[in-house]
Amino acid sequence: MPLRKRFPLAVVSLLLAGALYLPCVHLVFRPAASDLVAETGVAPLPAKLAAHQMRAWADRQILEADLAKMRPINAEWDLMGRSFLVWALGNMALRDAAQMPQALDVMDGVLDETLRLERQNGMYFFLMPYARGKPWVQQPARSLFLDGEIALMLAVRCVVQPKPQYLDELGRRVEQMVRRMEASPSLSAESYPDECWTFCNTTALAAVRVSDYLLGTDHSTLVARWVEHAKTNLIDPATGLLISAYTLDGRMIYPPEGSSIWHVSHCLFLLDESFGRQQYELAKQHLASEAMGFGFAREWPAQHRGRMDVDSGLVVPGLDASAASSGLAFVAAGTYGDMDFLRRLATTLTFAAFPVEHDGALQYEAGNRVGDAVILYGLTVGPVWQKVKRGRP
Repeated sequence: MPLRKRFPLAVVSLLLAGALYLPCVHLVFRPAASDLVAETGVAPLPAKLAAHQMRAWADRQILEADLAKMRPINAEWDLMGRSFLVWALGNMALRDAAQMPQALDVMDGVLDETLRLERQNGMYFFLMPYARGKPWVQQPARSLFLDGEIALMLAVRCVVQPKPQYLDELGRRVEQMVRRMEASPSLSAESYPDECWTFCNTTALAAVRVSDYLLGTDHSTLVARWVEHAKTNLIDPATGLLISAYTLDGRMIYPPEGSSIWHVSHCLFLLDESFGRQQYELAKQHLASEAMGFGFAREWPAQHRGRMDVDSGLVVPGLDASAASSGLAFVAAGTYGDMDFLRRLATTLTFAAFPVEHDGALQYEAGNRVGDAVILYGLTVGPVWQKVKRGRP
């Protein structure tokens, strides 16, 4: 057959083959549900992720190499990597009692070092440079980002097994957060000067809620007032989603973002489950997406197109897929038992994040330590929240 006739036939054949093959590619990378979440114990994938994370905390050379990559980009990632790891290990310890001794040992090591670094270097050690750019409205200056995440680490550790010095530190930190939130017109506290982040305020309130469970205190009125205030004043009218950041007096700074709302809906599960589920479903409606079986999440809803920054991470042009939003979507999907979305997200992760396994430990080369910790938390989440919701024995 002459070339001029063979060429169109070849093009048509390639197009037909692509049409048949491409929709099936995701099946090669789609994990079984049992690889992600186990009804009892810890499933294989999170077990391997945890092995790498714990190995790093046992080998300072590995840890320092990871921190050297992250801290120059965003010092927040250092604290967040610690937080999500401790929260995940708390859930793992409750899922599998055999893992509790090692989990507690690593949790204590992370907490002790984090508290030491805060004492030695002050709060700015874990904040981005713009924290020094203008005066804080509330004085003395404190960051709810730092206080909330450390408080929730302490609280989760003590849900697994109470430790007196951690309970004392938790009680002091919670009372500081509560005083500042109650003194604020928005019932929120600053993470950065005149910046209140919904992510940080719901994390702090989750710590308050767990602290009440542990210490027998009662801040339910503050939690209920904050939720009611948020429903009335912090909802984006175009999407129904909570905005991401606002001034101390409640004026919007940033509209809804995936790097915020997925985690917020997770915290709301503990604070007001019906509101949290509503926010999760709205986030799926506006941010979740799929292409040929690969699931991902966008950073911004169509109504609020933003630009890439350190929070959004890399956003893939055309698809608008965000690494940060997709990672935190694991946490929300795990919280609300959305296995279909979880598997679609994991399919994309296996395909695009370059998983590397060595001696039973797994990491994703396309990400970093905090990204792996977020995924780990999303695949282990549940037991701590459920134990707190059941109430004191």
